Amino acid sequence: MSSLSSAPHETDELRELHDELRAVASELLGKNGSDGAADWHLIARAGWLGLEAPEAFDGADATFAEVAVILGEMGRTAARGPYPAVAVLAVGALNLLAPGAGRDRLFRDTVAGSVVPVVVLGGEPGAETPFRLTPAEDGLRLHGTAAFVPDAPEADRLLVPAVDPDGTIAVVDVDPHAPGLTVTPQPVVDATRSFGRVAAQGVAVLPDAAWRFHGDSRDAVRRLRDRAAVAVACDSLGLSEAMLDATVAYAGVREQFGRKIGSFQAVKHACADMLVQVTVARKLVAAAVRSQAQDAADAAVAASMAKSYTCAAAVDIAGKAMQLHGGMGYTWESGIHVHLKRATLNRALFGSPAAHRKRLAERYASQAPDVSGV
Repeated sequence: MSSLSSAPHETDELRELHDELRAVASELLGKNGSDGAADWHLIARAGWLGLEAPEAFDGADATFAEVAVILGEMGRTAARGPYPAVAVLAVGALNLLAPGAGRDRLFRDTVAGSVVPVVVLGGEPGAETPFRLTPAEDGLRLHGTAAFVPDAPEADRLLVPAVDPDGTIAVVDVDPHAPGLTVTPQPVVDATRSFGRVAAQGVAVLPDAAWRFHGDSRDAVRRLRDRAAVAVACDSLGLSEAMLDATVAYAGVREQFGRKIGSFQAVKHACADMLVQVTVARKLVAAAVRSQAQDAADAAVAASMAKSYTCAAAVDIAGKAMQLHGGMGYTWESGIHVHLKRATLNRALFGSPAAHRKRLAERYASQAPDVSGV
């Protein structure tokens, strides 16, 4: 079951491209090591890091729709590695920043896979960055703390959005080993992910290390958070499809009382419910991906709808998969627990379903007509 190949308004040529990309991703990620880690050099050689990068930096000049295909396959295989942090947030941020020698050099190195930059972005949707730039005698100093930053412990460079003295947000390029900066690993129940707490206490900022966004800086940070939310939804959709496929296959071979368990009414209903949830999630994710790729006006709404529904449904689907696998579902060999833990973490990552529903409710409430005088 492909997550985006049947997306509305997708041309036959684009659909064929996505199907080919999906097949290549499935094969490459199928070669993951025993710990589920994807080969970073293979990913770089495949060109996945530069899908959205301009041709001037050896990129493919493609869109988020192509990145979403890879994200879905990573969720399906429960692959680990910093690809989402780099391809979604770092490349997304670099595309939103004004050109400059430092930014351009980092862009080229990122596409080549020689550097792993991580954007230090935390908080609920719509939250302001927790970092500030303050003036000092020798320039600017960076202060702030963010917890559970994806792949921070593996980062070669940290890109930190921070409010500067004039009130706008700049992105500060920081060495993870700079004096005053600490990155502390934060273990989570999902063993396929890596997180860290980033704390800056008066980190000196070089004059050419504070980069500016094109246009409104706060809108740019919001767009980055929305990209991250859609990326997590793509991952959850991929793992949901994997759990549905695995459950249907198991129900077709597992026998109980002399019959395949797939012939039991209760099992049929449970699988049908899973299929309905996957189908709805697929439509919402396709709409969110399309809005991101086209930078549509409704991108924020589509992101919250996809994130809130898909990530909540993924926990339910993985839980049903474990239940329908019976005792086998609780074993390490089945791998069901890996997807369930990943789905549980995805549900909270970059905004919980409740936070995104609140965001949607506030948006629609602000657009409702005033009937107080009626």
